[in-house]
Amino acid sequence: MAPDYVYARRSLKLPIVLGVVLIILVVLLTVGWVFLSVFGIGSGQLGYFYWTLLSVGAVLFAIVLVGVVLYLALSVKAINLNRRQSNFMDSVSHELKSPIASLKLYLQTLSKRDVSHEQREQFIGLMLEDVQRLDELINHLLNAAKLDRPDLGDKAVSIDLMRLIERAASTVCNRYQISEDSISVSGPSGWVVAKQVDLEMIFRNLIDNAIKYGGAPPKAQVNSHWLHQKKTKLVIQIADNGPGIPIAQRRAVFRRFARLGLELERTKPGTGLGLYIVGTLVHRLKGQVRILNSPEGEGTMFEVSLPATKQADAPMET
Repeated sequence: MAPDYVYARRSLKLPIVLGVVLIILVVLLTVGWVFLSVFGIGSGQLGYFYWTLLSVGAVLFAIVLVGVVLYLALSVKAINLNRRQSNFMDSVSHELKSPIASLKLYLQTLSKRDVSHEQREQFIGLMLEDVQRLDELINHLLNAAKLDRPDLGDKAVSIDLMRLIERAASTVCNRYQISEDSISVSGPSGWVVAKQVDLEMIFRNLIDNAIKYGGAPPKAQVNSHWLHQKKTKLVIQIADNGPGIPIAQRRAVFRRFARLGLELERTKPGTGLGLYIVGTLVHRLKGQVRILNSPEGEGTMFEVSLPATKQADAPMET
């Protein structure tokens, strides 16, 4: 799965070069066919030269056809990327405008009116939620930007994966102010050699999505098992009780800026970067991530498989 930002950087150069080449080939074909029609047809002296030009023209014509198909594919990709970027801009604009407007309203109310102690505490709590929402948005943007740059961060260490997932589940429960029983974590653990921040981003995003897009009330199940008897890969399955993701769109959600539906009609906040970050980081760790049907019959299950061992084979996390 090639990252979308790589295509975005090349999307202008490649179509321009391809278009110029196609124009040159069309001009050569036109000149060649005119030459053949004027001098070659019916001329016994140019018979060999005629068939040579005819063969070269046929090859050039085939190249033009391939170029047209490739140019069409690039155009479709560019249109899809522009559509996702437009959705992203709508999403970010909404995500910035809503909490800022809310903060402005609460601050104006506190500064111009005398409110009771209970109302003041309520306003402060709501403002903290808006600040946290802005913080999550900025963190998503920064994390996505880091994926485009060379990795100069901390060294990889051996991490107890299920222990990390339990911490991520507790963080999500605190964020949404739900009972920790809403997220069940079970199964054997394994040691994964990676950067702790990368694994935290992967599983915090997946668990966060399971709760955000879950049912009422939201429920999430996190289970683990070893892929085979050699126990070299640990599989983590995160299932929710939400509406699910259509099969035709399950690969698309891992693209940059991708979100289901129209941006201005959504009720859930988001930027379309969470699953893009998940897919990119899992790929870097030489793992796999895919979407399956939930075993409960409704909802979605994300399955992540990562290289792991039963014992730590690198310096452990501190």
